[in-house]
Amino acid sequence: MINVDVTKLSSKGQIVIPQSMRKEFSIGDKFVIIKSNHQFILKPVSKLGRNFVENMDFAKRTLKALDKYEKGRFREMKDKEFLAELEKW
Repeated sequence: MINVDVTKLSSKGQIVIPQSMRKEFSIGDKFVIIKSNHQFILKPVSKLGRNFVENMDFAKRTLKALDKYEKGRFREMKDKEFLAELEKW
């Protein structure tokens, strides 16, 4: 499920994660944050475990795909073809 909300940057450089999106986190939890241009990916360190490299690779591929999309370099495909491509990820 995707949640969307609005937050703001404080004068101290802090960004508040809306309460509805942080219910499963505790005070002191650590996060990895990845920035690409004006986009951020936030992932709890506790969820990284053995799949950290896979997660980083997925994040890079996702950002690359988004960049292609934003530049109009994408192609339309049928749902089954899309799912087959997704399985390769």
